[in-house]
Amino acid sequence: MPWSQITEGAGAFRPLKQRASVSWAFRPGPFVYPPHMRIAPQETRTYFVTAVTARRRSLFQVTATAELLHHIILDYRSQRKFLLHAFVIMPDHFHALITPAPDVSLEKAMQFIKGGFSFRLKSKLDAWERSFNESQISTEEKFISCVRYIEQNPVRRGLVSTSQAHPFSSASHGPLDPMPSHLRRQKAQA
Repeated sequence: MPWSQITEGAGAFRPLKQRASVSWAFRPGPFVYPPHMRIAPQETRTYFVTAVTARRRSLFQVTATAELLHHIILDYRSQRKFLLHAFVIMPDHFHALITPAPDVSLEKAMQFIKGGFSFRLKSKLDAWERSFNESQISTEEKFISCVRYIEQNPVRRGLVSTSQAHPFSSASHGPLDPMPSHLRRQKAQA
């Protein structure tokens, strides 16, 4: 996008002259990313993410708490904040395979989930470790491997005998969002 489009119009960031330096000011209106803060192309935005509870407390061992996180993840998916390809809620962490919406950063998508959960939990204690882990998914093989890893996690941890038996997993939830088409193309090009 040309600089003139970024600095013109309502809600644009505009440089303001202040002595010899330039600073940024916000004008009311739709948000426009400054040129140094671009969201990555949609074709590179499918991620395997993991978030861990604070001090690895087993928050999600309590059914009501696991149901709350489950509801929040599905709620933001229904609001089209991200595509949800696979997920699992374990006693002290969750894994998800997501593709953020074109106008939502990965950090914002995780803020929706973690922040939405913390807000609705209303605990005086921290619910989450401050960060999260992510791995970019760039091929169909890696996508399939991540889905398998996510859905088999409760079996590997000895929580259930089959992945479908875990109530807070895409394996028992039914179909979610399909693999992004750009990952299928990657296999054909390789």
